[in-house]
Amino acid sequence: MKKTSEITTLSDHLDNQYGKKGTKKREKYEQQFEAFKIGVLLQELRKEMGLTQEQLAAKCGTTKTYISRIENDASDIRLSTLMRIITEGFGGRLRLQVDL
Repeated sequence: MKKTSEITTLSDHLDNQYGKKGTKKREKYEQQFEAFKIGVLLQELRKEMGLTQEQLAAKCGTTKTYISRIENDASDIRLSTLMRIITEGFGGRLRLQVDL
């Protein structure tokens, strides 16, 4: 078992792998991670609502392939599309937050 002093925190790991916050490499990682989280969130919401990718796509006017690409972090999503998926596909409301 590792001693407490030997444990690496997530923050330390990210600093080592991607550089300190504010560096280009770290900012790129942070942006990609946020995109990944959006895909996972949409997939979880879709499954909770008992919808298939095809059903969700039909409700919000897109394709099953596009929904799949978003959920699998293979595609950037436009804000307008994200809003349409949330409002028309899930019947919800999208709120954004900016941290400075």
